[in-house]
Amino acid sequence: MTDTDLSAYYKSIDEAASSIADEVIEWRHHIHKNPELSNREAKTEEFIIEQLKNIGIDDADITTGVGGHGVVAFIRGGSDGEGEKRTVLLRADTDALPVKEDSGESFASKVVDNDYPGGPFPVAHACGHDTHVAMLLGAAKVLFGLRDSIHGDIMLVFQPAEEGPPPGEDGGADYMVEQMQEQGFFDPKPTMAFGIHIGPGPIGTIGYSRGVQNAASETVKITITGEQVHASTPWQGIDPMPAVGDVLSNIGQIYRQVDVKERFSISLGHIVDQGRFNIVGNQVEIWGTVRSVTSAVVEDVNARITRYVENLAAAHGCTGKVEFFDQIPPVVNSPEWIDAVLPVYKRVAGDNPVAELPVSMGYDDVSEFIARFGGVYALLGGQDVVFTEKGTLEPSKEGSRGLVPNHSPKFYVNDAALEYGVRLHSHIAVDHLMGNVQSDEVGVE
Repeated sequence: MTDTDLSAYYKSIDEAASSIADEVIEWRHHIHKNPELSNREAKTEEFIIEQLKNIGIDDADITTGVGGHGVVAFIRGGSDGEGEKRTVLLRADTDALPVKEDSGESFASKVVDNDYPGGPFPVAHACGHDTHVAMLLGAAKVLFGLRDSIHGDIMLVFQPAEEGPPPGEDGGADYMVEQMQEQGFFDPKPTMAFGIHIGPGPIGTIGYSRGVQNAASETVKITITGEQVHASTPWQGIDPMPAVGDVLSNIGQIYRQVDVKERFSISLGHIVDQGRFNIVGNQVEIWGTVRSVTSAVVEDVNARITRYVENLAAAHGCTGKVEFFDQIPPVVNSPEWIDAVLPVYKRVAGDNPVAELPVSMGYDDVSEFIARFGGVYALLGGQDVVFTEKGTLEPSKEGSRGLVPNHSPKFYVNDAALEYGVRLHSHIAVDHLMGNVQSDEVGVE
């Protein structure tokens, strides 16, 4: 790591971020009012492309339709400078959730997707991806203005389907990475990946974990098949429901079979039945998730789930099948990368806290980028809360909405947080490209 004086760059970034703050807020409000579910982000993609072109990025440096409705764009830096030319990958996710918004915002979503598989669904940006897109667009505008004096390139990645594609469809970071690989985006490969997730912390605070930050995750589909028959003569068929009941009640025994020190969760949250009140159905599907802080524990838990399902189904004369989809590795911030970025976090946060946080059981497929290229994932606070002397959070003033978790219908973000995100992306990019933020931990592929 070098110790180059980049104070003039930092001043330029902060002044530019302040000057476009209102524009970034307008972008965020537009995206928020027009949310789209995973693998359906067509209008969001169009909006991103429009803004990138307005910023001045050449058509030849913008690629659309990557991994679905993903966008990859380059800001080409100058070639002068000492040492290897680097490329920093800045990522934002673009999709929304099937949530009916109750945030009270004047720009709240009223969108309903009538055609989405399993729908119709109300749609809302209840996880802050609207802010992620707006902050990265803001950083793109700031960095484009500095491009001639930056040694290296900035790869802007707007990724669809972070919340998971519909069953049977490809999507998410792994699919986007596969297509980026095929299209040559990783030759030469990025030298750092970085992203930001907004969340329920005080505005301008930055959180991080050293090591595992977000759990590995996957979708699990359990299918129990019997033999359909009229409800008046159940003995003439095979009822899958008793097997389903046994699976639901016995899966919890897996928690007694894995060392208590290993953090994992099994959540079965959706059941699809083919029967009717007067029909013993042929088949029942159970959908859920498995999460752990390590992929090895996920594999162990998967084997145990499969054993339970197959054998409990057989005990009732049914067949049981288990399938695993959307397998996402954990987000891991290596200690070396954390040490490199902490000075940037503290500079951008200013008087706001920069805090080390415990591992989260929530997943984020930004891990597909960080695992390959090294880098970190920052957690940015964006709500009207403050820390108490005891370290807890309370509303910042009387009447404030206080802490509301991601994925809640009432989830909100204070627009004042956006400028911090623009600055954070921009500071990280410049520091990495100019040699002040780097690590020997360059990823696994």
